[in-house]
Amino acid sequence: TLFPYTTLFRSLTLPCACCTSCRCTACNFRQETLESAQYVTGLPCYIGTLSQIEKMKFWPKFFFLLSSIFFATSLASEPMISKFENVLSLDRAFKASMSRTQLNKISAFFNARNAKIYSKEHLDQLPFVRGGKNWECLANAIYFEARGETVKGQYAVAEVILNRVASKSYPDSVCEVVSQGSSMRNACQFSYMCDGKAEYIAEPLAFSQSAKIAKIMLNGAPRELTKGALFYHAKSVSPRWIKKMRRTATIGYHHFYVAKK
Repeated sequence: TLFPYTTLFRSLTLPCACCTSCRCTACNFRQETLESAQYVTGLPCYIGTLSQIEKMKFWPKFFFLLSSIFFATSLASEPMISKFENVLSLDRAFKASMSRTQLNKISAFFNARNAKIYSKEHLDQLPFVRGGKNWECLANAIYFEARGETVKGQYAVAEVILNRVASKSYPDSVCEVVSQGSSMRNACQFSYMCDGKAEYIAEPLAFSQSAKIAKIMLNGAPRELTKGALFYHAKSVSPRWIKKMRRTATIGYHHFYVAKK
């Protein structure tokens, strides 16, 4: 089935590692799942990552865990388990009634719908909406680091920044991640922060696109392009640190990496 009983029950009784549009990506909920996924979208889903939970101070973490226990207890009740079983039964019946070709067409539909966020035409139709400080920092980073990139290339740079925010090895806010090391010579994590040039927006249209991408990513869009990358560099250079890295993707003018284990 799409949702094996044990996986579904486990995913709904523990805090999810990630939540985008109430879809627990850490619990094997995939974007291309069939319509039956909508049965679970009404359930609470914790926003944030497990690494962010670990960064919490004692009392926030205590109340978070307390609420998790309460939530898990309510889910373990007989009526709730019965609902899960009904969902699984519907899912199995739905799949049994469809041919493999039909299932593939449905999956392709959901993939196409999600692919719209990588469309420049789609971005052009969206209104420009300002956000908070983290939005501003992310929009600036996308603009100064990747405004000449493809749309996917700009999303990929945003992914790296947000992957760092979610990592225990980096600060837990966009602005702190972007500015990390900028107070020391040759220690910038993002080159535009210490290139000696003023951060001046000379291309308003390009910034508008960067800003929209920043808004979409901060609103919980999936980080699926770079496969968890925490590092990247332009194709035109070959830094020494890549010897310790494993490449996860090449998008536009950049290579993306995670550290070798």
